[in-house]
Amino acid sequence: MENLENSTDCKETVSPLNNSGSTVNSTVSGYDGKAMGFVLVHAGAGYHSESKAKEYKHVCKRACQRAVDRLRAGGLALEAVTAALMELEDSPFTNAGTGSNLNLSGEIECDASIMDGKSLNYGAVGALSGIKNPVLVARRLLSETQKGKLSAGRIPPCFLVGKGAEQWAISHGIPACPTEKMTTKFSLSGYKRNKRKMELAEQVETKRKRQLCGHENDFGCLEPVGDILVAGEENNSACLDTVGVVVVDREGNVAAAVSSGGLAMKHPGRVGQAAHYGCGCWAENARDVSLYSTAVSTSGSGEHLIRTMLARECSTAMQAENTHQALLEAMQNKFISSPFLAGEDCVLGGVIVLRCCTCGEAQRSEDIQALLVEFLWSHTTESMCVGYMSAQDSKARTHISRLPPGAVAGQSLAIEGGVCRLGTVCRCWWFTYCICALSSSRSETASEA
Repeated sequence: MENLENSTDCKETVSPLNNSGSTVNSTVSGYDGKAMGFVLVHAGAGYHSESKAKEYKHVCKRACQRAVDRLRAGGLALEAVTAALMELEDSPFTNAGTGSNLNLSGEIECDASIMDGKSLNYGAVGALSGIKNPVLVARRLLSETQKGKLSAGRIPPCFLVGKGAEQWAISHGIPACPTEKMTTKFSLSGYKRNKRKMELAEQVETKRKRQLCGHENDFGCLEPVGDILVAGEENNSACLDTVGVVVVDREGNVAAAVSSGGLAMKHPGRVGQAAHYGCGCWAENARDVSLYSTAVSTSGSGEHLIRTMLARECSTAMQAENTHQALLEAMQNKFISSPFLAGEDCVLGGVIVLRCCTCGEAQRSEDIQALLVEFLWSHTTESMCVGYMSAQDSKARTHISRLPPGAVAGQSLAIEGGVCRLGTVCRCWWFTYCICALSSSRSETASEA
């Protein structure tokens, strides 16, 4: 696996897989000891070309910085997760907000959701057009539900779709943005290319049916058309999916959010996992001292993630003692080998997961306990781009995780992650844990963050 970008701001030379070594502690210059929190983002599980690796990493860095800026300003997890996701939506290199995949009609329809671990409230939009940042609508829906019932005792909505969602957003002060302003040269060229492939595929299928019906006696040998969306094709925006963020703030509150433009050439009105409860994201503060606070955001094939409710499944798994073993088992048993996907031979998806608990040591300046944060990412796709940062770091770290050599996308998985102790000093470790699910061959390595 490739190494994370080096940073000397927050590291410890002790690996979680090894108890020997020396320790180096460091904080941001001028750190006042009060700002605390951690953010983990992803720019989609799918295929990330080497030629655009720099752009993918850069947008993850910017998203992390936006979240940390809010945390340092005293903002809570919900504010930070919204700010980071807006940055990801605004990037033309991600399939969310600006630059999203176009549907069959050449329109952009976005899905997004957000969940607050403290209140357990949730807001979501599906098949939303005409709004630059779908997460803003999801966030506003969440906020409105906290205000209580509407007139005549009506229950406020937490999930809106289509025209109704667009009208609701505009009526609540969120500005409209036409599709042409959200469409990029990248997404438009992908749409035109995929449309040509679909037309060719339909012509081939028509000829094949006519031959089977006896209308053509000399059909000839057809060349294989191939998939409309080729995972290894350069410059194919459809190879990237949902973007997401998970955050923990200085009070130990967690939040998660997710946003997606959905599948390329999808049917108008299709809603993916990014909008579905328990499928796109999950956040839940610990309700007991014996439990962990958890936050999850998913990416991949929406239909697979919906049928398995992977976000909530991973959150539940994170209450186990060993985090990466628990995530490994969840990805294998609840996703790749899920009985709900028994007919699928290529199960594509990825998750970022954060869990935290308070350490027993109180801070010197205030009676606020230090936080121990464990963060992981896992994917069955060829690659997944992630970034992470604490409020005590001067810059974010980014990484494109890739399946190990010989692993088959959709049938194998990779897990990586780390541990970070937040307090008056920040210490981080990073580990990798990769497994080829079919051959059961495993490789485990440790590396400094």
